[in-house]
Amino acid sequence: MSAIKLHQVPPVVSTRSMLEKTLQLQRNAFMAAPNPTFAERKADLLTLQRFVRENRDALVESINKDYGNRSRHETLFAEIYSVIDGVDHTIKHLKEWMKPQTRKIDLKNFMGATNKVIPQPLGVVGAIIPWNFPIWTSFNGLICTFAAGNRSMVKMSENSRHTARLLIDKIPEYFPQEKLAFFDETGGVGIEFSQLKFDHLIFTGSGVTGRAVMAAAAANLCPVTLELGGKSPAVICDDFPLRTAAERVLFTKCFNAGQVCTTVDHVYVAQSQVTSFVQMSKDIVKGRYPKISSKDYSSIIDQRAFDRILAALEQAKAGGATLIPLIPGKPWDAATRKIAPHIVLNAPADCDLRTREIFGPILPVIGYQHVDETIAAINAGPRPLAFYPFSNDKERIQHFITHVMSGGVTVNDSLLHTAQHDLPFGGVGDSGMGHYHGYEGFMTFSKMRPVFYQAPFSAIKLMWPPYGKFATTYLDFLTK
Repeated sequence: MSAIKLHQVPPVVSTRSMLEKTLQLQRNAFMAAPNPTFAERKADLLTLQRFVRENRDALVESINKDYGNRSRHETLFAEIYSVIDGVDHTIKHLKEWMKPQTRKIDLKNFMGATNKVIPQPLGVVGAIIPWNFPIWTSFNGLICTFAAGNRSMVKMSENSRHTARLLIDKIPEYFPQEKLAFFDETGGVGIEFSQLKFDHLIFTGSGVTGRAVMAAAAANLCPVTLELGGKSPAVICDDFPLRTAAERVLFTKCFNAGQVCTTVDHVYVAQSQVTSFVQMSKDIVKGRYPKISSKDYSSIIDQRAFDRILAALEQAKAGGATLIPLIPGKPWDAATRKIAPHIVLNAPADCDLRTREIFGPILPVIGYQHVDETIAAINAGPRPLAFYPFSNDKERIQHFITHVMSGGVTVNDSLLHTAQHDLPFGGVGDSGMGHYHGYEGFMTFSKMRPVFYQAPFSAIKLMWPPYGKFATTYLDFLTK
């Protein structure tokens, strides 16, 4: 994931003043209307959807400019359609989500009283957005935020300069500033933004920056949802069709040139099948991307990331690894910042490809003799954001799910659990905390407020001091 540059020199006071002024504007508006109706929330959601529909081509082009080359089809599928579909799903269920929940009550003690849990908006939600899917992450967060009845301030990445400009210029035509405001990263804005006293802050990005954001938010006791990265593994068991597994893993690995927090970071393959997996991978990728210049194949986001990935490849090669490009021709192109998908065999255990999130189109293939070796290897590292076991043995799959903890799981494919609006999305441990998407997102940005309604007569009155015989008898009855 991308990172806010928290080491930068803090900006001039006007940046902080601008952010605080916007926060106060939104907080005042919230206090004047703290609980929007279903109709008002639905209208906000439909406006989000209308913005994406009406500005579809401009959004696609702005993201393409930020990348240098971003597959149009990938943007339409991952950024545009996901928002449109997410709004439809939320509106379909929102009225039910908003209903107060009646909870059971102990009639022995509180005859006639009532318990309810009432979802209420928190207020103003801050969001710090990465560059890899700037519309998907910002607008899917806004769907949950607006469904819960909140207002929002959104800080975009320094690598989303064109997209941020478009949002800053166009969003005011759809939403007033007291409802929604976007901000560009012009140097140090992330520092100031993370220090604001939001009612909730959601950050998507690297673990290093996530720690800094959480520390800044802690000064305000601001609750934080962290969506971080992680080395998400796939394990292909020898009972599963190898070609099918390779097709599915490589679709995910090549999507957005591997710049996806939930992509398959590395794959475990039975040692006896490694050679076959490599050959199949060559055939599969060559059929999808005949050459590295294909418009369907996205660029690496910037020069720093391009150099980092190439340095990791060279480091692995120097340590004895075998690098296998999967597209014919030159393995990378500096002019377009494109790196061909690579399989890496025998990568040293201590090299960057094995120890750091790759976030690029490089797939280390690790052979195993017994499948239990993979569980031990995964559990020896930080808990991943996603886990992808491939097997037709239901007991084996359940064993994987029970014994490997991760943020989410897709069985016999990869990435697809993140596209389900009715499943929560979030990490665990080093890969993050908290959830959003669907109902869990609605709850994250709501205060699930417990309310007890006392009955006209309460047995508690009989327990008021001074404690006499009745209290003694009653407590003996309750506690024996």
